[in-house]
Amino acid sequence: MKILVPVKRVIDYNVKVRVKADQTGVELANVKMAMNPFDEIAVEEAMRLKEAGIATEVIAVSCGTTACQEQLRTALALGADRAILVETDAAQAECLQSLAVAKLLKAVCDKEQPGLVLLGKQAIDDDANQTGQMLAALMGWPQATFASKVVLADGRATVTREIDGGLETLSMKLPAVVTTDLRLNEPRYATLPNIMKAKKKPMDVLKPAELGVDIVPRLTTQKVVEPAKRQAGVKVADVAELVAKLKNEAKVIA
Repeated sequence: MKILVPVKRVIDYNVKVRVKADQTGVELANVKMAMNPFDEIAVEEAMRLKEAGIATEVIAVSCGTTACQEQLRTALALGADRAILVETDAAQAECLQSLAVAKLLKAVCDKEQPGLVLLGKQAIDDDANQTGQMLAALMGWPQATFASKVVLADGRATVTREIDGGLETLSMKLPAVVTTDLRLNEPRYATLPNIMKAKKKPMDVLKPAELGVDIVPRLTTQKVVEPAKRQAGVKVADVAELVAKLKNEAKVIA
């Protein structure tokens, strides 16, 4: 069984994000980039399934500029067998939206015929949490989101997922789409020998036009602004003063 793992190139989570002066987006020049942390978890889970003898091949796929090859090589160093880059120019990559990515992934799925698509529940840059669900809808496949445990057996996937009230267990036929949560596993580190081996692993480069997919954005970003700075707090002498401030200044109680 093939497992397809989409990975996204995002700003490293340790970097403080800065908004561009013209408010058209965030500053990416000379900023450290990395694989989306939730996608790292998806790669790790795919590798564990392969090591257990359940999966026969793990394919990493990314959509974006040539620079995305760096994250694909990271996935290959973590154990993926091969990679696919759906390459766009910089302008297209900057406004590549969830629906367009889902359509590109559908085209790749139609070509590769995976038994399972494992991807992060969301990307830390836009927090959209949409691509997995859109892909499942386009493919007509069952889906499970926010997975904290995945078990594959007898052509079915049993997924434990976190919900507001606790845990929910879903069982579905394969092929399916599963999005990963933080508690699913702890990703491994790529060893130096595997990093060297990754350089020789195959990577196919495709264009959206080759896949017959229109990636024109459907949404327009008006402007991007930083969150308002938090005001300094004040100390109160007693409960009576606190209640008075909440009532008269904050006006959060009547």
